[in-house]
Amino acid sequence: MSAPLIGMSFASFVVLLVLSAVAAAIVHWGLRYRLFNGMDGYSGQWMVAWVGAWLGPSVLGHWFGSAMVCGIFVVPALLGGIAGALGGTINAKILAGVASPKGNVLSRSL
Repeated sequence: MSAPLIGMSFASFVVLLVLSAVAAAIVHWGLRYRLFNGMDGYSGQWMVAWVGAWLGPSVLGHWFGSAMVCGIFVVPALLGGIAGALGGTINAKILAGVASPKGNVLSRSL
Protein backbone atom coordinates (compact mmCIF):
# COMPACT_ATOMS: atom_id res chain seq x y z
CA MET A 1 0.00 0.00 0.00
CA SER A 2 1.48 3.37 -0.96
CA ALA A 3 0.26 6.75 0.15
CA PRO A 4 1.30 9.81 -1.86
CA LEU A 5 2.70 12.81 -0.02
CA ILE A 6 0.35 15.39 -1.56
CA GLY A 7 1.17 14.31 -5.08
CA MET A 8 4.85 13.67 -4.36
CA SER A 9 6.86 10.47 -4.19
CA PHE A 10 9.06 9.66 -1.21
CA ALA A 11 12.16 10.16 -3.37
CA SER A 12 11.00 13.68 -4.26
CA PHE A 13 10.43 14.40 -0.56
CA VAL A 14 13.99 13.29 0.22
CA VAL A 15 15.41 15.45 -2.60
CA LEU A 16 13.55 18.46 -1.19
CA LEU A 17 14.80 17.55 2.30
CA VAL A 18 18.42 17.54 1.11
CA LEU A 19 18.06 20.75 -0.94
CA SER A 20 16.38 22.55 1.95
CA ALA A 21 19.13 21.37 4.32
CA VAL A 22 21.73 22.88 1.97
CA ALA A 23 19.72 26.10 1.63
CA ALA A 24 19.34 26.44 5.41
CA ALA A 25 23.07 25.77 5.86
CA ILE A 26 23.89 28.51 3.34
CA VAL A 27 21.74 31.01 5.22
CA HIS A 28 22.66 29.89 8.74
CA TRP A 29 26.39 29.26 8.45
CA GLY A 30 27.34 30.75 5.08
CA LEU A 31 25.59 34.11 5.35
CA ARG A 32 25.55 33.90 9.18
CA TYR A 33 21.98 35.25 9.20
CA ARG A 34 20.18 33.62 12.09
CA LEU A 35 17.69 34.23 14.85
CA PHE A 36 19.04 31.54 17.20
CA ASN A 37 22.57 30.17 17.38
CA GLY A 38 23.21 26.46 17.14
CA MET A 39 21.12 23.61 15.88
CA ASP A 40 17.77 24.97 17.07
CA GLY A 41 18.13 27.99 14.79
CA TYR A 42 19.31 25.79 11.92
CA SER A 43 16.45 23.33 12.32
CA GLY A 44 13.92 26.17 12.32
CA GLN A 45 15.41 27.54 9.12
CA TRP A 46 15.47 24.05 7.65
CA MET A 47 11.72 23.64 8.18
CA VAL A 48 10.91 26.93 6.48
CA ALA A 49 13.46 26.22 3.73
CA TRP A 50 11.65 22.95 2.93
CA VAL A 51 8.43 24.85 2.27
CA GLY A 52 10.37 27.34 0.14
CA ALA A 53 12.03 24.52 -1.80
CA TRP A 54 8.65 22.86 -2.32
CA LEU A 55 7.12 26.09 -3.66
CA GLY A 56 10.23 27.27 -5.53
CA PRO A 57 9.71 25.44 -8.84
CA SER A 58 6.03 26.43 -8.93
CA VAL A 59 6.77 30.11 -8.30
CA LEU A 60 10.10 30.59 -10.06
CA GLY A 61 9.50 28.25 -12.98
CA HIS A 62 11.03 25.10 -14.36
CA TRP A 63 14.66 25.92 -15.14
CA PHE A 64 17.39 23.61 -16.34
CA GLY A 65 15.47 20.48 -17.19
CA SER A 66 18.76 18.59 -17.29
CA ALA A 67 19.19 19.29 -13.55
CA MET A 68 15.94 17.61 -12.55
CA VAL A 69 16.13 14.90 -9.88
CA CYS A 70 13.08 12.73 -9.12
CA GLY A 71 10.78 15.29 -10.71
CA ILE A 72 12.24 18.21 -8.73
CA PHE A 73 13.89 21.09 -10.57
CA VAL A 74 17.04 21.60 -8.49
CA VAL A 75 17.92 25.26 -9.20
CA PRO A 76 14.51 26.84 -8.47
CA ALA A 77 14.04 24.53 -5.48
CA LEU A 78 17.39 25.60 -4.02
CA LEU A 79 16.63 29.28 -4.65
CA GLY A 80 13.18 28.85 -3.11
CA GLY A 81 14.75 27.16 -0.09
CA ILE A 82 17.20 30.03 0.38
CA ALA A 83 14.40 32.55 0.01
CA GLY A 84 12.26 30.61 2.48
CA ALA A 85 15.01 30.42 5.10
CA LEU A 86 15.83 34.13 4.69
CA GLY A 87 12.17 35.15 4.70
CA GLY A 88 11.37 33.05 7.75
CA THR A 89 14.30 34.51 9.68
CA ILE A 90 13.44 38.07 8.65
CA ASN A 91 9.82 37.60 9.77
CA ALA A 92 10.89 36.10 13.08
CA LYS A 93 13.31 38.99 13.71
CA ILE A 94 10.61 41.53 12.90
CA LEU A 95 8.14 39.84 15.24
CA ALA A 96 10.76 39.59 17.99
CA GLY A 97 11.57 43.30 17.59
CA VAL A 98 7.95 44.39 17.65
CA ALA A 99 7.17 42.23 20.68
CA SER A 100 10.08 43.53 22.74
CA PRO A 101 9.55 46.69 24.83
CA LYS A 102 12.74 48.30 23.48
CA GLY A 103 12.11 47.61 19.83
CA ASN A 104 8.40 48.25 19.71
CA VAL A 105 8.15 50.67 16.82
CA LEU A 106 4.40 50.91 17.20
CA SER A 107 4.57 52.51 20.66
CA ARG A 108 7.16 55.16 19.77
CA SER A 109 5.85 58.64 19.34
CA LEU A 110 6.74 60.31 16.09
